[in-house]
Amino acid sequence: MRRDRVAEDIYTFTSELYAQVTAGIILTSEGTIVIDTLPFPQETQEMLAFIKEHGHGTVRYVINTHYHSDHTNGTYMFPGAEVLAHQACYDMLSKYGEKSLAEAKRETAALMDVKLHLPSIVSESDCYVHLGDRSLFITPLPGHTRDSIAVMIEGDRILFAGDAVLPVPYIVWGDTMHTINSLRAVRALRPESVVQGHGDLLLKGELGDEVESSIQYLETMTERVRELVHNRAPESAVASIDIESCGKSRVPLDGLVQYLHRENAAAVYRRLSAKPKRRSAEYAQQALI
Repeated sequence: MRRDRVAEDIYTFTSELYAQVTAGIILTSEGTIVIDTLPFPQETQEMLAFIKEHGHGTVRYVINTHYHSDHTNGTYMFPGAEVLAHQACYDMLSKYGEKSLAEAKRETAALMDVKLHLPSIVSESDCYVHLGDRSLFITPLPGHTRDSIAVMIEGDRILFAGDAVLPVPYIVWGDTMHTINSLRAVRALRPESVVQGHGDLLLKGELGDEVESSIQYLETMTERVRELVHNRAPESAVASIDIESCGKSRVPLDGLVQYLHRENAAAVYRRLSAKPKRRSAEYAQQALI
């Protein structure tokens, strides 16, 4: 796992086992705030060891940026902390979490110790968290999922954006226009840097171009798929729309973005042709990314 110091007492942790998932910790004089966890217990355990060595007091808060398991699997490892999330995150985890986790454990032995841990504090609107000398602004950023939230660390103006910001937007479980609106909202927040839900840190000078690139990608990909639907092409024809033709590189996340792109195009095809994606809601909770 990679660890990076992004500001005084603010660190990111990036999984090297799955899709460069990111999580963060904020050390304060009154305890620690954790923003998301990592997919496998051994990774979150490394975060715990770092907090034990460098932190002051206990972990006071864990913030889940959305319900997907690659960001929430490690929440149970902070039993004394208050867990903050969107109301819809609580709803999805409480409704589908146990069944989805059981399925995941059957497929992946490394998840056998994971336990479902539900949020204890929920909101559907902007809110603040204050601890020690830190103030955090939490705001909804729907699009990737309807429960997606972001966390702005005031003062340093570092934005933990969750999967609202990715090297390639992923809208299979969400909505294209909500994603575009959330990307614009990220830019309007004027952060000094952005921690993406997966991948590298974005600096202030990169953010504008990255937001425009992602919006252009979604608009171009949707228009290309719309043409296929208009011409009554089969769903398999979306494979002809490569990621570069929509303005994004195939390199980030060790090439995983190509899979995300194909899934995006297929989801848009089904929506435009009024054929809903045939995946159970349970599988939606289990999904990584």
